[in-house]
Amino acid sequence: MFNKVALVCFAFVAVALGQQIGTLTAETHPSLTVQQCSAGGSCTTQQRAVVLDANWRWLHSTSGSNNCYTGNTWDATLCPDDTTCAANCALDGADYAGTYGITASGNALTLKFVTQSQQKNIGSRVYLMQDQDNYQMFSLLNQEFTFDVDVSQLPCGLNGAVYFVSMDQDGGKSKFSTNKAGARYGTGYCDSQCPHDIKFINGQANVDGWQPSPNDTNAGSGTYGSCCDEMDLWEANSISSAYTPTRKDFYGPGMTVNTNAKFTLVTQFITADGTANGALSEIRRFYVQNGQVIPNSFSTFTGLTSYNSVTDSYCNAQKTLFGDTNSFEDRGGFEKRMALVLSLWDDHAVNMLWLDSNYPTDADASQPGIARGTCSTSSGEPTDVESQNANAQVTYSNIRFGPLNSTFTA
Repeated sequence: MFNKVALVCFAFVAVALGQQIGTLTAETHPSLTVQQCSAGGSCTTQQRAVVLDANWRWLHSTSGSNNCYTGNTWDATLCPDDTTCAANCALDGADYAGTYGITASGNALTLKFVTQSQQKNIGSRVYLMQDQDNYQMFSLLNQEFTFDVDVSQLPCGLNGAVYFVSMDQDGGKSKFSTNKAGARYGTGYCDSQCPHDIKFINGQANVDGWQPSPNDTNAGSGTYGSCCDEMDLWEANSISSAYTPTRKDFYGPGMTVNTNAKFTLVTQFITADGTANGALSEIRRFYVQNGQVIPNSFSTFTGLTSYNSVTDSYCNAQKTLFGDTNSFEDRGGFEKRMALVLSLWDDHAVNMLWLDSNYPTDADASQPGIARGTCSTSSGEPTDVESQNANAQVTYSNIRFGPLNSTFTA
């Protein structure tokens, strides 16, 4: 996800009462099948489900239906401070299709951008479940992860993202006694940007220091952030994707990877010794479309033309060329067990220009790392995207995982 700030982790001290569970709306997780594959390509279907992130849910008083949070503001009576708010407020179940535009059928999950019911909902973030109370955790080393995606209805300014984060498997329920809701209600989100817009962190509300966003009527920022390791597989719309390296004519409508139609994305996590305990040495990407396996393209930048995958040498060369800090190398690798996130969002910070346009907008677009896509620098304004592209959606399907070269036909 786009790095807005870099902040330190924190931990809350547990107290007697905490984040409660509401009973006004039944929580029924949409079912979704996935496949676990073995060497040789045989795959077993698993019955799984997805759960909506807690941040999107109705948060109301435990004694009734008064909102604890409306728009981007906490109720001062129910939520005068973090601890009192956690005791007074309950997360409720979700009407996935009617309120949030989230539907699943077989192995396909569709996330709609704008859904109008009693309230207007913008985007969503869901997690794959192992069972009703636990996220499915993935060990990525010496494995591959594959899924089909249809981004044909995602224009400039939108991002259909698939990634992993090292959140607690039960959403923090067993670790923090104040978290009564847990993974069943989508708690525990964290990522490498230490997001401060999370309403509950470690079973406590994030009320203290909360500032409503000046340009997002649904969001704000509290004192605390929620930090953990993150591995982005896929951030993309129909115009651009964030995985590098690529050439300009490789990805987009009518291009080598034709975003007018569904395609398959394969990501391999290769280790130095070829085992699940080895050090990550390479992240390799393939696309499959119309029966054709398409390796990721080679970079066209001077000094990077020998790379079409992510390695230490590529990262060092790319960071040097772009003048960036190699923060991944500084911090080391990622956690071995991570939860799967599937989302659709727009960007109130920089209008998604970091993904699909020139960014920074005042920099020379001919310089390496500035031109990220063909969208105009005036595109992606959330008010425009939400009104003009309300029917946008992304569909993720046919999720498969297993040993290298087991999830697709090469």
